[in-house]
Amino acid sequence: MIWHFDFYRFNDPREWEDAGFRELFTSPGLKLVEWPERAAAYLPPMDAQIHLQTAPMNDAFPSDDEDTPRQVTVTPLSPTGEQLLAALQA
Repeated sequence: MIWHFDFYRFNDPREWEDAGFRELFTSPGLKLVEWPERAAAYLPPMDAQIHLQTAPMNDAFPSDDEDTPRQVTVTPLSPTGEQLLAALQA
């Protein structure tokens, strides 16, 4: 199972608890979180940080109408994160 959470609109970290996310975060599966700092006091430790950045434009992507390429950086923060990164690089 894979879950995606976007805590952008959280104004108070307690909203995470009130929304019932504790059970989801203790269950097996991959949890992808945007804006984790909005619920930082309640989230379990992260295994990896994934950073997406717009890649510089080049001749291969000349139009503003097309999708802009992204550069992805994965930083492991635990042994599980290191295993994830190794699997992605394999």
